[in-house]
Amino acid sequence: MEIRQLKAFLAIAEARTFTAGARQVNITQAAISMQIRQLEEEVGLQLFTRTPRRVILTEAGEVLVDRARKILREHDSAIAEIAEIAGAEYGRLRIGSASAMFATAQLPNILEKLKGRFPNAEITVSSGTSQVLVDKIQHGNIDIAFVSLPVETSNVQTDLLFSDEIVAISHPQHPLAKEKFISAATLAGEQLILGEQGGNTRRMIDDFFAAANVRPNVVMELSRQEAINKMVENQMGVGIAGAKSISKEIREKKLVSWLIEGAEIKWNLGLARLRGGYFSPIAKEFVKLCKDSFKERERELKATR
Repeated sequence: MEIRQLKAFLAIAEARTFTAGARQVNITQAAISMQIRQLEEEVGLQLFTRTPRRVILTEAGEVLVDRARKILREHDSAIAEIAEIAGAEYGRLRIGSASAMFATAQLPNILEKLKGRFPNAEITVSSGTSQVLVDKIQHGNIDIAFVSLPVETSNVQTDLLFSDEIVAISHPQHPLAKEKFISAATLAGEQLILGEQGGNTRRMIDDFFAAANVRPNVVMELSRQEAINKMVENQMGVGIAGAKSISKEIREKKLVSWLIEGAEIKWNLGLARLRGGYFSPIAKEFVKLCKDSFKERERELKATR
């Protein structure tokens, strides 16, 4: 049972097709089929049931999935620990980000400093919703990720970086622009522009409307907060945003905000990583740089109020 065979097996198990699995591990479909055939011959059981559109794990395959993930995590940890011996300038860090705003505004500067300390490190960044990134952490596909909190998964630990109160936002010419509060029923009746489903913030907003027994009139679902803000600035609807994150637009009178009656929704951004997993020097330095960056951002926000 070889590491490359286990990687191929997990790729197919997650992608559900041989073609997509081969693409994920960057080999040909013929090569991945041969690896799976060799693995099945070794274990003496069929691991997948092939259908015209997808593959399905057999009982043996389901047993092997969890074992394979543990083996690969241990393999990666061993490689990372051995790499430390070569010198602190080396390392590997696979980062995920559910916050496009942070990835644009702060991450480049953090990565520049990180590269200065680890010049020969292999650093990659990918995006996705919080749930997708948490799943990738659990499967060993990434090492650390910026996600909305809370993360309700026992084997993933988090560090809070930033907290912001959720408010409703509109164009200054909105009929209710001079109001300080907006009710759940009134907000639900507006043409709402919300973040895409799959993130914690959207889930909390949906839960709030459900608890208030109102059905929101959602006309747009966008993946980037900047896009939501721009749509609202162009009078395309009413949005939801963090109060701190839109303070500049409020000062410039591009937007107005309302507190939402009965809602105590906080947008909490944190760093998530596998609990009990190998915490490499480059990961430790990355966490420190992130915490320093957000402390500086908080100071800047307070200075502009």
